Parts: sequence; C-alpha cells; structure tokens
Amino acid sequence: MIKLTVKTRDGEAHAIEGRSGHTLMETIRKADIDELVALCGGSCSCATCHVFVEAGPSEVQTPAGEDEDDLLDSSDYRAGNSRLSCQIVLDESLEGLVVQIAPES
Repeated sequence: MIKLTVKTRDGEAHAIEGRSGHTLMETIRKADIDELVALCGGSCSCATCHVFVEAGPSEVQTPAGEDEDDLLDSSDYRAGNSRLSCQIVLDESLEGLVVQIAPES
C-alpha cells in the first residue's frame, strides 16, 4: 500500500493508503473524502477532481497531457501545481504524496 496525505479545502489532513495501479481519484473516493466530486468518474472530461500537488515527484507536479491541461484551464483556481486526480496513477514512487483538494469553480 502507498501512503498519501490528502488535505480537504479547509486544510484538514487525512492520511490514506492506496494501491499501485489505482488512480488518486479512486483512492480519495474510497477513503470517503466527499469534497472530491469527480463527476465524470475518471474519464478526463471535467475538472471536478482538481487537486494541488504539494509534495511528490516532479512528474506529478505539472500537467501530464494536453487534455488534462485544457481542462485545468477551465478552472478559476488553476495553479502551477494543479492536476486532475483521475490522471495520477499510483505507484511506489508516489509514497508520501501530499495533495490538497482545489476549491470548486
């Protein structure tokens, strides 16, 4: 299991664990953190699973693909460390990842 920290919008930190091969979005939802809406269910067609990556490898701190980049542009809260949690696939290199759920647009 991969240990992660997810902060809710008010800054409350939740230590959770996820399985390699699962997305961060799935992992947050399974942890019953309701602030992450994820309306499209992970198909990269909305931006309701937007998170800010606060700590983790550099490859998860910038958008990975053109579609994700375009969707993040629709958010009023986009930042340099914005990602869609449905596009982050967990593996051992993400041990200790820290994200905060972005405000709703």
